Amino acid sequence: MELTTPGSAPAVQVAPDQDITVRVPATSANLGPGFDSLGMAVGLFDTVRIRTNGSGRVRVTVQGEGAAVLPTDETHLIARTVIETVHNAGYAAGGFDLECENVIPHGRGLGSSASAIVSGVLAGNALLPAEAQLDAAGLLHACSALEGHPDNVAPALSGGLAVSWEEEGRFRSVRTEVHPDIIPVVAIPATELSTESARGLLPASVPHRDAAANSGRAALLMLAMTADPSLLREATEDFLHQSYRAAAMQPSAALVGALRKAGFAAVVSGAGPTVLTLAAGAGQAAEAEAFIAGHAAAQTGQNWRVLRLRVDGDGATVELHQR
Repeated sequence: MELTTPGSAPAVQVAPDQDITVRVPATSANLGPGFDSLGMAVGLFDTVRIRTNGSGRVRVTVQGEGAAVLPTDETHLIARTVIETVHNAGYAAGGFDLECENVIPHGRGLGSSASAIVSGVLAGNALLPAEAQLDAAGLLHACSALEGHPDNVAPALSGGLAVSWEEEGRFRSVRTEVHPDIIPVVAIPATELSTESARGLLPASVPHRDAAANSGRAALLMLAMTADPSLLREATEDFLHQSYRAAAMQPSAALVGALRKAGFAAVVSGAGPTVLTLAAGAGQAAEAEAFIAGHAAAQTGQNWRVLRLRVDGDGATVELHQR
């Protein structure tokens, strides 16, 4: 399929024979009360390699998650994002081969779409001449604008724990280190849930008492995540979104409730349906894994893929290859 660009075609193509690899981590947003503002990078990574060829055609190959269903031309999300990023800088992509190695589960609340957008923006940006490239603030805004909110793209770019917000039409973010004792444990179900479907369940307004309570827990969460993990269970209590979304992911809501009743800091990861437990140390991580296994065994027809991850402190990386 011939490569097309949005709007009028720029006159200048990016240089052919460029070879670039982008690696982007998964993310878990919200972390309970940090709705649309907090996100953390975790150690699952999607890898993209792009090679420009000047042919005017886009070819995409996909391995891993989504390999059987994702498009293999310029309609692929990463390819579209590369084209748009280059076009917005006044250039044309000129054709490229895109190889995607997908590890992040799709539709599970671990930032797969944010990873794809970050991959595309970073790859497209790297194809441009130095004088046309976006800086860090520009990259954050471009990725957030495409995703619609910054809570996943910010930690995907920076690693660690990111606090993000929008101010006067620009997206901004601050990164901080996560306490070294904190270990993310994720329970990933077999079923997907789209972010759009989950957002559609949220009310237009919430009671003032719930907003106030949520503000207090979000503030406490920053202390728990960075200085005192013993506060994690109390700090991850949410009043804004999880209860409203529970009907769309009843097994996840039940698992979160059971984990929290047992003393674990469990939340829905992003829009769900993955369940995230923030364990304070390896011992509690092992206890959470055992609890999830026991819970699953007691429930008919529920299968969870349980992974003990690490907080990724590096964020997305870009590697240029000589050709």
